[in-house]
Amino acid sequence: MSDRGGAPPQPAAPAAVPLARLLALAYRALIDNLHERLRTRGWRDVRPSYGYVLLACRDGRPTSSEVAVTLGISKQAAAKLCDGMVEAGLLRRGASDADARAKPLRLTPRGRRLLAVVEEVYRELEGEWAAVIGQAEVDALRAGLGQVLRSTYGESLPPIRPV
Repeated sequence: MSDRGGAPPQPAAPAAVPLARLLALAYRALIDNLHERLRTRGWRDVRPSYGYVLLACRDGRPTSSEVAVTLGISKQAAAKLCDGMVEAGLLRRGASDADARAKPLRLTPRGRRLLAVVEEVYRELEGEWAAVIGQAEVDALRAGLGQVLRSTYGESLPPIRPV
């Protein structure tokens, strides 16, 4: 009780967790769970950064220099990353018709299998979210996020890249 005889001040209601923090935590949880499940399925040589390159190669035939631009890293770092993926049998270097020096990257059958397993794991993880909040909520979340992102980027979403 206060000295004035009134009710004691009430504690402030907890502030809502910012959406940016929730999205960042959700992304981190999805990526961590993805890589844990990949390891249990025998994909022990896969690093998180590989996913960005695999997606770029699924959607086109980038060179290491283009991977550097997409990921926002140096050409040397991109070349080293791509070399590791070639050594892991996920990518192969091809020849360019337009520039003999350019070596476009292509997915190997192993790289395509990895992408298929990743999509399977993501479906499992989304199913687990649906078990918690309901399939309708997961569908609404996807639709809402898609709508916000299309309003920002247009119909063609940009490639994802590490932060």
